[in-house]
Amino acid sequence: MDLVNEFDKNKLARINELAKIAKERDLTEEELAERAVLRQEFLENFRAGFSQQLSGIKVVTPEDQD
Repeated sequence: MDLVNEFDKNKLARINELAKIAKERDLTEEELAERAVLRQEFLENFRAGFSQQLSGIKVVTPEDQD
């Protein structure tokens, strides 16, 4: 699963654009709300992908080896 494809490159670009704007000036209320929504979507997508990766991992201890 490719995180960027799953999240949408345009949304990621918008998050980065808002971060750049925030360094230059205060964000408007609308921009703050948009950033919060985009960040939440990003985190949900990231957590889902990470959880999927972890579910495919098997820990092998010396006792488990033949």
